[in-house]
Amino acid sequence: MLRIGLTGGIGAGKSTVSATFSELGAIVVDGDVISREVVAPGTEGLAKLVEAFGVDILLPDGALNRPALATIAFSDDEKRQTLNGIVHPLVGRRREELISAAPPDAVIVEDIPLLVESQMAPMFPLVIIVHADEDVRVARLIEHRGFSEADARARIAAQATVEQRKVVADVWLENHGGPDELRQQAVALWNDRVLPFARNVAAQIPAAAVEPRLVPADPTWPEQAERIVSRLNTACGHRAVRIDHIGSTSVPGLAAKDVIDVQVTVASLAVADELVEALTTAGYPRVASITGDVMKADARSTVAEFDHSGDEALWRKRFHASADPGRATNVHIRVDGWPNQQFALLFPDWLRADADARAEYLELKQRVAASEHGTIDDYADAKEPWLHGAYDRAWAWADATGWRP
Repeated sequence: MLRIGLTGGIGAGKSTVSATFSELGAIVVDGDVISREVVAPGTEGLAKLVEAFGVDILLPDGALNRPALATIAFSDDEKRQTLNGIVHPLVGRRREELISAAPPDAVIVEDIPLLVESQMAPMFPLVIIVHADEDVRVARLIEHRGFSEADARARIAAQATVEQRKVVADVWLENHGGPDELRQQAVALWNDRVLPFARNVAAQIPAAAVEPRLVPADPTWPEQAERIVSRLNTACGHRAVRIDHIGSTSVPGLAAKDVIDVQVTVASLAVADELVEALTTAGYPRVASITGDVMKADARSTVAEFDHSGDEALWRKRFHASADPGRATNVHIRVDGWPNQQFALLFPDWLRADADARAEYLELKQRVAASEHGTIDDYADAKEPWLHGAYDRAWAWADATGWRP
């Protein structure tokens, strides 16, 4: 099962996207529909709203007068928080009931208006944001939903900002044209990314590895890594000692393969094995064939407390990779204090601090990428001789500067 979080500001057009996904085979769990269901006449939700906001929010037949509630609840932050505190838990409980009833190979699209505001984004392997500029949204709300301009702008102002949405967006769909144009974007996204992602998760396999080709440094790599780290933190919970963005994409300005490397530090490999199901559900199936790193030198550092005396067993790990064809990600699970875990943290810090080492490593990567090495494994193997020497140099820098993990 692949769960996708879909959201966007009021009037942005997410309903068009969710309807398109439904036509293509997704099971859409619509937050707006559920939010109406949980406050229908006779429900616990409606009784709590009346208790909080008074009987003036009711229509003559006893049903909820939603415009009247909106006028009261969106008048200030405290009242809005009261509303959310009543409705959100009820919606969440009903959502989980619907998802539990879905088949195991389903694509679940959760249409959640306040996904960003409720900080739910890390729960989903993929978050899709539908966006339109404020003036466009205001015009739509006036024309299609009967809002006044003041009411429309107040509702927009009460929701997440564009910047807050961009922080959590794996996919950003611009909707400044007509509904047909947005539907075309949704169909392309479904065919090119969502459906392959779902199939990979169902088969518990990662997406195909990227070509061993360097690309210029992408300034958004740290932001992308931050989303991945948040997702992994949610999946791993207390079992992760720490989670870090590592590798070349964590070094500003360094050209690299377009792959985000993340290290999950755990207390033992047994704990790593406990994470298989949670990580697969989060979109990162295990690659069972990879069980360790190549031991560097004799695994001795120049810092006495990190001298592991060449024990090759301390270079073992577990490895997961993203099933999402749109965001190549390697997840290395290593044990706290083992030399491979420490070196994964040390190496990018050393490169950030040492311009000569950084330039040398870039030249090596460019040379290897331009050679006849055709696979990602060949690319990695070709760098190993240099990395053995870099191990000693990096630890010498750590000793000189007092660096610690």
